[in-house]
Amino acid sequence: MKRPVVVRWIAVGATAAASAAIALAMPSVQAFAADNLSLGAGADGSSKASGTSYGNVRDGDTATYWSPASATGYVSVKWSSATTVSSATIRQASGGGSISAWRVLNADTGASLASGSGSPSTITFSSTSLKKLTFEITSASAAPRISEFETYASGGSNPTSSPTAGPTTSPTTGPTSNPGTPTGAWPSSAGTVSISGTVNVSGTFDGGMKTYCCIGDGSQSESQDPMFKIANGGTLQNVILGSPAGDGVHCEGTCTIRNVWWNDIGEDAATFKGTGGGTSYVIGGGARNGSDKTFQHNGNGTVNISGFYLSGSGKLYRGCGNCTNSYQRHVKIDNVLLNDIDMVAGINSNWGDTATITRVTLTNASSATVCGKYQGVAKGSEPKYLGEGWNDANCKVTQSDITRR
Repeated sequence: MKRPVVVRWIAVGATAAASAAIALAMPSVQAFAADNLSLGAGADGSSKASGTSYGNVRDGDTATYWSPASATGYVSVKWSSATTVSSATIRQASGGGSISAWRVLNADTGASLASGSGSPSTITFSSTSLKKLTFEITSASAAPRISEFETYASGGSNPTSSPTAGPTTSPTTGPTSNPGTPTGAWPSSAGTVSISGTVNVSGTFDGGMKTYCCIGDGSQSESQDPMFKIANGGTLQNVILGSPAGDGVHCEGTCTIRNVWWNDIGEDAATFKGTGGGTSYVIGGGARNGSDKTFQHNGNGTVNISGFYLSGSGKLYRGCGNCTNSYQRHVKIDNVLLNDIDMVAGINSNWGDTATITRVTLTNASSATVCGKYQGVAKGSEPKYLGEGWNDANCKVTQSDITRR
C-alpha cells in the first residue's frame, strides 16, 4: 500500500518548515535557549577576519559571525567567575569553509574536553567548572564562519568522534507523562543545529525544541543512516527533525521518544530494532509528509504510541512482515490525530501480532483501514494483505474507538 511521495502542508506547519529550512541564513536574535551561558559572557580568540568580531559568537544572532584570519584558529567565551559547563553548541553561518577537525578546551588549564572530525553541532563533555572555554578549529577547507558558540550547564559524558549525547537524567520505566490531546498545531523551532552524521543518544537527550538538520537524500532508501540512534533505555525529547532526515530515529533496544517532530518522514520516522522484549514509547510529537510507514517495528516487544499527530502518510505503524528475523510484535495506540493516511496499524496475524487501538481521530481519511492484517513471510518475499480486523484476537479495536471527520 505504498503511495507516491506528495507534499502536504497544513497552514501552521508551512511557516515552521520554511523557517527551519532557512534558519542558518536569517537573523535570529535571542532565538536560542535562555539558559545559554554564553549570552552576556565575554569573548576573545586567536585572530579575526576583517568585518567579524569575537563577540558575535555569543550575541544570540545567527546573522553575525566570527571567522579566523586563516583556515584555523580559535574563539573563546569567558566569565568573570567560575562557571560550570558540560555542553556546547556550535552554529555556523553559510558561506564559510568546512570544518574537518576541532576540539573544545578548558582554557584555564589547556585540557582538551572534547574533539572530533567533521562539522560539529552539539558537543557534550564531563561537567567542568572554569572561567574560559575555547572552541578551536584545527583543520578546515577555508576560514569557517562561527555564528554562535552556545554553552550550557546541562550535558553528559565525553563524546566519541561522532556527535554523542550523554545522559542527563536516568530514564524511567513506563513513562506516564500525559502528552495531551493532539490538535494538529506544529511547534515553532527554537533554532537550527547542523549535523553531518548520526547523533548517538544514551540516557536522555533534550533538544530544546531546536531543528536538527540534515542527512540523507529524502528518498525511501533503507541504506541511509539515521539522524538519531538511541541506545537501550535512552530517551530522545523536544527535538524537531529537519528535511531530509535520513532514516529518522533508530531505537536499538527499548526507548522513549517524547515530543519529537518530523518535518518530513522520509523512509521511516522511527525504527524499533530491540530484540530483548519490553516496551518502547512514543509520547506526543508529530510527523508529516510520508509515502509509506511512519513507525517501523523490526524487533520484538511492544511499541506504545500516545498523543501523536500524523499528517500525510501511508501507515502510522507497521510490524515488519519480511525482515531477516520473524517476531511476535505488539502495538498500543491511544489518543492520536491522523490526517490523510491509509492505515492506522499493519500487523502480521500469522505471527501472533496484536494491535490495541483506542481514541483515534481520522480526518480526510474516510477509507483508511484501522487494523490491517498481513501474512508475514521470509525475507525476500512480499507480505500478503489479508484484510481488516475488528475486535478479534489480533485487532483489539471497536468502531466506537474511531472518530472520522
